[in-house]
Amino acid sequence: MSQSIKTVAIQGWPGANHDIAARAFFGREEIALEPCLTFGELFQKVNDHVDMLGMVAIENTLVGSLLANYTLLKDSGLSVLGEHKLRIKHQLMALPGQTIADIREVHSHPMALAQCEMFFREHPHIRLVESEDTALSAKLIAEDGLKGIAAIASGLAAKLYGLDIIAKDIETNKHNYTRFLVVGRPDNTEHTRLMEEGRLNKASMVFSVPHEEGSLSKVLTILAFYNINLSKIQSLPIVGQEWQYLMYIDVDYSDYQRYRQALDAIRPLCEKFRVLGEYEAADTLYETNGGQSVKKAESIPTDS
Repeated sequence: MSQSIKTVAIQGWPGANHDIAARAFFGREEIALEPCLTFGELFQKVNDHVDMLGMVAIENTLVGSLLANYTLLKDSGLSVLGEHKLRIKHQLMALPGQTIADIREVHSHPMALAQCEMFFREHPHIRLVESEDTALSAKLIAEDGLKGIAAIASGLAAKLYGLDIIAKDIETNKHNYTRFLVVGRPDNTEHTRLMEEGRLNKASMVFSVPHEEGSLSKVLTILAFYNINLSKIQSLPIVGQEWQYLMYIDVDYSDYQRYRQALDAIRPLCEKFRVLGEYEAADTLYETNGGQSVKKAESIPTDS
């Protein structure tokens, strides 16, 4: 992207997985983080500032799609400018000098607590306390000097807030990956740059189809005819229209012109059609290592 410092809104505090994903996506470019407690706050801030970008989790291989974020993206009018896929690892951390035997409570986001269920079955003396964010939990423990209380967060959070990792990689399922979207204003120059460099090969879009036999099948058949690969499909109900649904789809393509021709062909068959973004697909899987996001030498799980 451009050479200037980028302001990137993330859900959570510095050290959260959104922070790790943002640092990895922008590589050596300098970024300034704008922490947000909720995704709604994130979308609002990005909409209010023309040069601000957002890093938004959209799906996880364990819990599926983050459905509310699809609606926030559609309603915001923002565009998808990129994506990043990250292996999620959970670390148990506390003030220096403590062991698991000293810990009475563990604070973290509900999803992180749920993803470490097996570990806490082995330590039934620990009370689990839900909080707003993984990294914020670590930050508060450090700032308030809370002994006997630990947090589940990333290795980066432990490093940032001076906590010791007392149990490493405690997530139950090691195949835990999250896909993040980079979002920004439609007039952001990133889309133009990628198009000029011939690097656009993925798109996200939303539409509805008439409640008639074969209506969705016709759309998918046209995409297949133009060699457009459907890599993700997610339906959400249209509020106020019983049994009517919006279809959110991701497609991959190698020929931008044929992709545009496919869009022209399916538009007459669709209602509420909108391209949510055209961007470069993430062809590399990353995992956290020492608080950093590094390339992982294995294939990326499919989105479907």
